[in-house]
Amino acid sequence: MKTDVQIAQEAKMLPIVEVAKGLGIEENEVELYGNYKAKISLDVFKRLKAKEDGKLILVTAINPTPAGEGKT
Repeated sequence: MKTDVQIAQEAKMLPIVEVAKGLGIEENEVELYGNYKAKISLDVFKRLKAKEDGKLILVTAINPTPAGEGKT
């Protein structure tokens, strides 16, 4: 069985602008942090709230550091 690291290293990432475009998120609603991560404006929820599709919020982070940093 492959480890999580092996699976992650084999994955082909898409540029975040392509992901956002595919989700109907407009360019002015995306604040880029490189090619593969971004902050999305909360205005997107207001604009798309009438759509029937569900909502997904994905939060990712590195493992906690010795200083205790990480996601909660």
